[in-house]
Amino acid sequence: MPHHILVADDDPHIREVICFALEKAGMKTAAVSDGAAALQAIERHTPDLVVLDIGMPEMDGLEVCRRLRQRSDVPVLFLSARDEEIDRILGLEMGGDDYVTKPFSPRELVARVNVILRRARPAGPEPVDDRQFTHGKLTLVPASHSAGFDGRPLTLTGIEFSILKGFLARPTHVLDRDAVMASAYAGKIHVADRTVDSHIRNIRAKLAAVGCLDAIETVHGVGFRLGRCG
Repeated sequence: MPHHILVADDDPHIREVICFALEKAGMKTAAVSDGAAALQAIERHTPDLVVLDIGMPEMDGLEVCRRLRQRSDVPVLFLSARDEEIDRILGLEMGGDDYVTKPFSPRELVARVNVILRRARPAGPEPVDDRQFTHGKLTLVPASHSAGFDGRPLTLTGIEFSILKGFLARPTHVLDRDAVMASAYAGKIHVADRTVDSHIRNIRAKLAAVGCLDAIETVHGVGFRLGRCG
């Protein structure tokens, strides 16, 4: 069945361009013009992914994502007319999966949507990964998309889950940013360094919240490695 995408942007031309590109790629779309309408639409029918403009009036995309994360882990791709680092960091730390700056290429947006969807819900023909990764008190089970620390469940987005799986698959390796994001994006699209850092920061915060304070260590000038997780 085709994926259902909700597009939330106050610019009707942007909504039309995005919906056309996504529908051309075989997806179904619904479009709304403000944050309140986005939350109402999600309440009625949970989409497979939300394309969410940060700069909407009244209730902006960051506030929509904050409220959405209180009850749902539906993937979010942020849009913004500003290429400002603070927007990117806030958006990703609030639980966004990726970020696109206007003006954007519709082809790139569709590619990023497809990557997020593959990570959130792997395609049926792919073999089931029945491994269980364990490192210290940290566990991760790809088949059930579950993770936990010392018996406490860990809630991760699809991208965060894939990044952490990449570390657990090579627990003694130092991974540079390209290797980290290859775990999440399969090397198909370019991702900025700040986006990588924001995902790592988010994973650290979630693990710290369940008691793991040394989850991912920074190796300055090189990259990151898995901590003791003890």
